[in-house]
Amino acid sequence: MHYLLLYEYVPDYLQRRGEFRNQHLQAAWESQARGELVLGGAFANPADGAAILFRCESRRVPERFAVTDPYVLGGLVTRWQIREWTTVVGEQASAPVRPGAHQPA
Repeated sequence: MHYLLLYEYVPDYLQRRGEFRNQHLQAAWESQARGELVLGGAFANPADGAAILFRCESRRVPERFAVTDPYVLGGLVTRWQIREWTTVVGEQASAPVRPGAHQPA
């Protein structure tokens, strides 16, 4: 199962992130090493949020990441949400669907 953790950042995120960045990246790489976090990064132009993709069995994994993330705890994130994402195309799709495959109604 895939989950997207979506962040919205404070307007001065780029100026304030330095204090928390190493701890945030450490937590992200540890999650990746456990096989949970697949990809993550900030949006560009403007840098007003981020998306972090998790592959895991439960939304508890991205939720645990968010509530302990130094960016969240440090006030850089104004809002976060978790969305279950049904991925159907790609090598890592959680529910691959090929052209011509029978689709339930």
